[in-house]
Amino acid sequence: MAQLTTLRSRVVVVPANDIDTDQIIPARFLKTTDKAGLGASLFADWRYAADGTPKADFPLNAPRAPGAQVLLAGENFGCGSSREHAPWALTGFGFRGVVSTSFADIFQNNALKNGLLPVAIDAASHAALLEQLAKAPDAEVSIDLASQTLTLPDGRKASFPVDAFAKTCLLEGVDELGYIQRFAGQIAEHERCVEGQR
Repeated sequence: MAQLTTLRSRVVVVPANDIDTDQIIPARFLKTTDKAGLGASLFADWRYAADGTPKADFPLNAPRAPGAQVLLAGENFGCGSSREHAPWALTGFGFRGVVSTSFADIFQNNALKNGLLPVAIDAASHAALLEQLAKAPDAEVSIDLASQTLTLPDGRKASFPVDAFAKTCLLEGVDELGYIQRFAGQIAEHERCVEGQR
């Protein structure tokens, strides 16, 4: 998993509330167990016309979208099914953080395990960020995971919660298995001791 400590980026705004995982990555793309290429299917039903041509008015198709690492969405992002493909598609597009006022629990856990940071901020800060980006679409935000702080384009700061273990994994760039493997020596020693007591 790629390390995440700080992030400064432009923002793609998809302000709808209750964006469910079937909109993030429609079910027809769930046949694969490979993450490669899923970014192209992110928000497929909103992003492409029936003939597969990109819809010019959808935010991910805007010229400023490629290279942006932060998505700003409405409240209750990631509701619906538990598909892990949703964070895979988001990271496949290039996002490392999603900003909202709230996240569905299962999506939030899947995101953290796949190197995607869910940044839940208060409603006032969220509204201010939407307003600032409407006036200056190319403005950047900064995310500092260590201090759990999002800095808006005008310098205003908003704090966000994050699970302590997931935070450690993101800061160190390891997944759960990678974290456990760091203790391989202690685990082997414990197993030897247990075996010796039999």
